[in-house]
Amino acid sequence: MFKVRHTEETANRTFRFPKPLLEKMSVVAQKENVSLNSFVVQCCEYALSNFKQSENKTEK
Repeated sequence: MFKVRHTEETANRTFRFPKPLLEKMSVVAQKENVSLNSFVVQCCEYALSNFKQSENKTEK
């Protein structure tokens, strides 16, 4: 289950999100009392830890 937590060290990158998604994430982050950045990082970590790679992977 996804649980919001606080994070530590960071690095800078630029990403673009659709406005409706960004607005939804901002609302959740504010309700959980964490920064939007921290929330996005945690969402990405959760997605990666639950990601199942395709069996049709082609090697290059």
